[in-house]
Amino acid sequence: MKQILLLLILLAPALVHADKPNIIYILLDDAGYGDLSCYGQKKFTTPNVDRLAKEGMKFTQHYSGSTVCAPTRSVLMTGLHTGHTPSRGNRE
Repeated sequence: MKQILLLLILLAPALVHADKPNIIYILLDDAGYGDLSCYGQKKFTTPNVDRLAKEGMKFTQHYSGSTVCAPTRSVLMTGLHTGHTPSRGNRE
């Protein structure tokens, strides 16, 4: 029992100081994932986003919570359901 307790005490600092992941969330109005060159866009390039995508992860299954931008942003910032978000343009 004492050995387990000693082991936990010795390992606790390592768990507290573990590396946390860097997360960058990019939100664009009126843009789909096909609008970035890392997803196949040919008309223009997005070199900085391409570099981030190459070094990290890319996702394709993310959908807007509303058809207009204000409630969508409000949902992301508050965590409320789209219909309960008190933002301008949501009741129109």
